[in-house]
Amino acid sequence: MKKEDKKIFIFDTTLRDGEQCPGASMTEDEKIMVAKQLARLKVDIIEAGFPISSPVQFSAVERISREIEGPVIAALARAVKDDIIAAHKALMHAKKKRIHTFIATSEIHMKHKLNKKPSEVLQMAVDAIKMARDMVDDVEFSAEDATRSDIIYLTEIVEAAIEAGASTINIPDTVGYITPNEYAEIFKTLHQKVKNADRVIFSTHCHNDLGLAVANSLTAVLNGARQIECTVNGIGERAGNTAVEEVVMAVQTRNNIYPFSFNLDAKQIHKSSKLISKVTGMVVQPNKAIVGANAFAHESGIHQHGIIKNRLTYEIMTPESIGLEGSRLVLGRHSGRAGFKQKVTELGIELNENDLNRAYERFLIIADKKKEIYEDDIIALIDDEVARTGQETYQLEYFQITSGTTVLPIAAVKIKNTEKGTSHEVEVEAVTGDGPVSALFRAIEKAVNITTKLEVFNITPITIGKDALGEARVGLKVKDSKIFYGRGTSTDIIEACAKAFIEALNKYKKLGA
Repeated sequence: MKKEDKKIFIFDTTLRDGEQCPGASMTEDEKIMVAKQLARLKVDIIEAGFPISSPVQFSAVERISREIEGPVIAALARAVKDDIIAAHKALMHAKKKRIHTFIATSEIHMKHKLNKKPSEVLQMAVDAIKMARDMVDDVEFSAEDATRSDIIYLTEIVEAAIEAGASTINIPDTVGYITPNEYAEIFKTLHQKVKNADRVIFSTHCHNDLGLAVANSLTAVLNGARQIECTVNGIGERAGNTAVEEVVMAVQTRNNIYPFSFNLDAKQIHKSSKLISKVTGMVVQPNKAIVGANAFAHESGIHQHGIIKNRLTYEIMTPESIGLEGSRLVLGRHSGRAGFKQKVTELGIELNENDLNRAYERFLIIADKKKEIYEDDIIALIDDEVARTGQETYQLEYFQITSGTTVLPIAAVKIKNTEKGTSHEVEVEAVTGDGPVSALFRAIEKAVNITTKLEVFNITPITIGKDALGEARVGLKVKDSKIFYGRGTSTDIIEACAKAFIEALNKYKKLGA
């Protein structure tokens, strides 16, 4: 293979085929914003739109042609005179321009959609290419639904397209039907049978209906295709298109299998993905390859331990390679002690082994209640747990609350009093109050036989989400004592209140009794 044959051109159709995804339409200004980012991504060709389809499409293509420098700017046109004229006018200001014309070549499309004979379709393709070639030097021809076309007819029309002046021949899997082995055979046949096949660049354009778009595109490249048509985040009709981030990183990561190169700047992938998600409103699924939120996140304790030792244990590419700052160690119920310790260290918190163990045990309890533990959660639980001496007079064993709009609030608590021996427990049940928190505080007071005056009470969320940690703070006076403060955190705000109240009582017993 010659050195120049190893270059793969990235044809980005996010603004055309990608925008056809239901709900993904963009305003003209958003299209310009995306086009500028695609230029920073250094794609080779930007398919800016389908000018004949609407005045907005025409205006957007025209602005992109005028304002964007670097990539070739392409406009789509059916094999129809008016389409090609509109595409040419919209591209007038582009320094590098391409007209991309297409017509369906499968029997089902020719018969039921076009109502044309194969000979008529071939002639329409040739006429369109010649017309476009008279206007621009760069013409691409796509045989729509090529993968369901008769291979002999496909060979004939591709040969005619080359003769008419097309410089790029696209073999699209329009409906996501083909499998890698079948797609490979199509490209092999075209290279073997088509006269002057070496004069053009063959392109692949795959849809993801069977989840094979990336696999098919890579297979096409191994069998002679030198242009990949794709979209950011794989957006597009139905199940979407080949995802640019996936094919690029597959080649970059497995260059021993795909010995090719791109102009594309992979470090712009993350920014591009975020922008497309923002302007289209289409959220990227967390487990999406390369750009999903979980692509470089690790929760399993075994994985976290391996990543801490050497990232290569569980990462085949670096997050920095797509523009991220680094991997994420996600703390959750599957995390191990090593991952927890690493996160504590990253937060700049120094703990001795005993305090670390106690904090980790508390972390496991919270992890069973929350899907993901945030940094603020870690800081809060360490402040809450490690600050305790482990020798508190009063320890909460459990509490139970009954409350509702038509039910009298009742609280029951079970508290251990360590002053009277570790086995001594005081149980109190059926203590009422004005509300669940009031009933809880009264139950605790009765259990420990101390009457208090609540001077300070507030509740605030520490982290985000429906399962966020809540923080309760109380300030208590016993008789004429000074105020003793307590703080408690939990995903259950009632539990946080109980812990705060008991901490304040423990401070009173230690410092004021």
